[in-house]
Order: sequence, then structure tokens, then C-alpha cells
Amino acid sequence: MINTSVMNSRNAVCVIVHDKAAGTIAAVLYTARSWSPQPAWAFPGGKAEPGESLDEAAARELKEETGLLVDPADLVLVHVIHVEQGWDQAGQFVLFVFATDTWAGELTNAEPDKHLTAEWVDESRLPTPTLPTSTQALVAYRDGGPSFSLYGWSATSVQ
Repeated sequence: MINTSVMNSRNAVCVIVHDKAAGTIAAVLYTARSWSPQPAWAFPGGKAEPGESLDEAAARELKEETGLLVDPADLVLVHVIHVEQGWDQAGQFVLFVFATDTWAGELTNAEPDKHLTAEWVDESRLPTPTLPTSTQALVAYRDGGPSFSLYGWSATSVQ
């Protein structure tokens, strides 16, 4: 029997909300935390909860962090990043990057205890400093691929 309570525990999601008419994307500026010694820009996202589908987790995290509402059916998987060491130093995780150009609501900093601000920024790049995985995600989204990348893995650790 499969224990489904832990299947999503090391999956993370983020959402690239793209306002194509304005040429902007939604981003959040995380406060300094244990995994980021200085504030850093990133796409809204977080951990998928056990038993939660990835698209539903992405829609939930987007709403929790920015107040933007999106139907999970309007999210398109655009990239996957396998990260060697997670934010919690508990090992690897997989980040599923979704994108959408359909949403409702106004962009707000819905979690001021976690973020300094939430803003529409230029679609071509995130402000700096940026979390490396967000940079990878944006490049893959903007350039149409690749669909998979690694972060933090040394060349000798992948065989």
C-alpha cells in the first residue's frame, strides 16, 4: 500500500503570472530568512501539501502570497527544476513551475511577514538579487525551454 501522506512533501510549486499586455510578471521580494541571508526576488510559490495536486498547490500558494486568483485549469506547466538542497537543508526537492496569463484580483503583498513587497516587474528579468531557481524558471519560460534543469548538483553527483 502506498502512503500518500508523504508523496508531495518534497514538491514545491511557483507561478509565473504574465501580464502580456503590460509586459510584466508578478514577483515577490522575500525577507531575509535562514535560507536567504538577504532579501531576494522570486515567483510566488511554496510547498505542495500532502495529498494536494500540484496545480491546486500552485493556485493556493499564489492566492496566499499575492491575493491573485487563478483556476488550476488555467495553469500550464512550463519547467521543472530538481534542486539538490532545499530551503530547509533537509535535502533535495522538485520545483514545478507553472505559468498563466489569466487571473483575477489585484496584486498585493498578502504575507507581509514573509515578503517585503509584491510587484509587477519587467517580463524580461526579475530584479536583483533573485533566487537562482526563479532566474532559471524565467529563462526557461521566456526561451521556450528546456523543460527540465538542475540546481546545485555537482557534475560528479549525477551519474
